[in-house]
Amino acid sequence: MTSRYRVEYALKSHRRDEFIEWIKGLLAVPFVLHADIENYDKGFTEHYTSLENYDFYVETQESVIAAECRKRYSEIFADVEKLVDHTIFMDEINERNPTKVAVSRLRKLVPSVGRFFTALPLKEAFDIEDERRCISKRRLVSPSFNDVRVILNTAQVLALTRIYKDHRKIGSKLKLVTFDGDVTLYEDGKSLTENDAVVKRLITLLSMDLFVSVVTAAGYPGESGIAKYYERLKGLIDAINSKDCILTSTQKQNLLVMGGESNYLFRYDNATKNFKFVDAKEWHLPIMLRWDNNKIIHIMQTIYKHLVHLQARFQLQETTSIVRKERSIGIIPNPGCKILREHLEEMVLSCSNKLHESITCDDIKVCAFNGGSDVWVDIGDKSLGVEALQKYLCQDQTINHICPILKSESLHIGDQFASLGANDYKARLSACTVWIANPRETVAILDDLIGHLL
Repeated sequence: MTSRYRVEYALKSHRRDEFIEWIKGLLAVPFVLHADIENYDKGFTEHYTSLENYDFYVETQESVIAAECRKRYSEIFADVEKLVDHTIFMDEINERNPTKVAVSRLRKLVPSVGRFFTALPLKEAFDIEDERRCISKRRLVSPSFNDVRVILNTAQVLALTRIYKDHRKIGSKLKLVTFDGDVTLYEDGKSLTENDAVVKRLITLLSMDLFVSVVTAAGYPGESGIAKYYERLKGLIDAINSKDCILTSTQKQNLLVMGGESNYLFRYDNATKNFKFVDAKEWHLPIMLRWDNNKIIHIMQTIYKHLVHLQARFQLQETTSIVRKERSIGIIPNPGCKILREHLEEMVLSCSNKLHESITCDDIKVCAFNGGSDVWVDIGDKSLGVEALQKYLCQDQTINHICPILKSESLHIGDQFASLGANDYKARLSACTVWIANPRETVAILDDLIGHLL
């Protein structure tokens, strides 16, 4: 049974994706009009109640209704697919003629919708997921947020794999796959073990000469970060270092970690068989090199004072600690304690407001997010982290054949894509994205991706 708390929480505007909610609303119409067996054939109940083949008739009717619902749902996804295609077309026109911006039909209907870097074969994706999830066979539960989210994920994978297979024709292919850490590759606060199912999938991606990177909020600077990231990704590193690993030396070096959203870069090193810290001067984007360190210190100090204020407001002095790092600051629960989800939401929204109202540092990107059990404010964000990887990887003169790495050739997989207080959301500005809910879904989407690529 769904609790009142979960219902109210799901209705919060900052926890909803308007594009998914809009599609869900479109699908609700055929569900209401066509999914009710009692109204499908008027009067059939009185007609067939006394017949011996009543159960057979109902079963037949259900299959007929399921086929009708599937047809109606499929038509809706085909229409949305056309709207996405039109939006991509309009964006390309606007890029060529920025003085006269035209708004696509989809953006008029869903103003918050972002950029699409590839077409989305939504009709085909729906057909695939309907076979798996039996969406059109449901009579009492309409197509849900998660149904639409998974269909969008599948459509994105289909689009990227088509690009990969047809790259000789269109000159583009999937080159970079990035992942969030907690709740995406491993459970919150845990680490990768060699037996985790995702490890084999990551090695398969590397074996296909794809760049693979973890882009995580966990930030550990300098040489001290090597041990920390090894601890979180131990299962993967140990598998790469094992005698029976299929990867070449070059493929192993295609594994990277971008820590602190976009603050610290590490790359696998064959000599040490571990990560190697990459100096910021080698990969920082021009905008990041221009950041004034005094402004960063000011931001950190302002947020520190605000977190102290919030800690006192919610009487959390005994149960939480405020952690200050070089380019991030957060409030975390003490051992054995827990911060209420409502308090986490209040704090992340309050910090976001504080950043917008009190800090006039437009050139410095700042990210405030709810980590599930804590709240953090980081300098930078994942859009910069992914973009910095795209640029850094093309500095190697021996791999010019893959450069540049475009946004349409990059995929970010993460669990936090709500519009506010979620740090994967910004990655949408720099790459195609897939929104998963747990590490099991990551394994499933990678199986689809690899299955279509091979």
